[in-house]
Amino acid sequence: MDKVRKIILFKSYFKDFYVAQSQSVRNKINYVLRLIETQHVIPVKFFRIIEGTDGIYEIRVEVNSNIYRVFCCLDDGALVVLFHGFQKKSQKTPKNQIKRAEAIKKEYFDSKK
Repeated sequence: MDKVRKIILFKSYFKDFYVAQSQSVRNKINYVLRLIETQHVIPVKFFRIIEGTDGIYEIRVEVNSNIYRVFCCLDDGALVVLFHGFQKKSQKTPKNQIKRAEAIKKEYFDSKK
């Protein structure tokens, strides 16, 4: 299947999270990332913008009863830049995780200058 978007990692934030996960979680993350790369319309169940942020998106992964989030942003429209991930343990996304994503996004765009 042709790719609609390209996914890149910024530094090792996402990789550090990814390698710490079980194989079943990594498989589901890979599945969702393939959807993001290949589908023109991504279901909101898997990918959505976080309200109240300046372009921070979350990739949503659920394995059994565990919920995982990977923060990212878009760059040049068709480029998805992965930041960091975490296991979500409450109903609301923790503000400290959103602040971390905003700081990494700033670091990413500053590094492009």
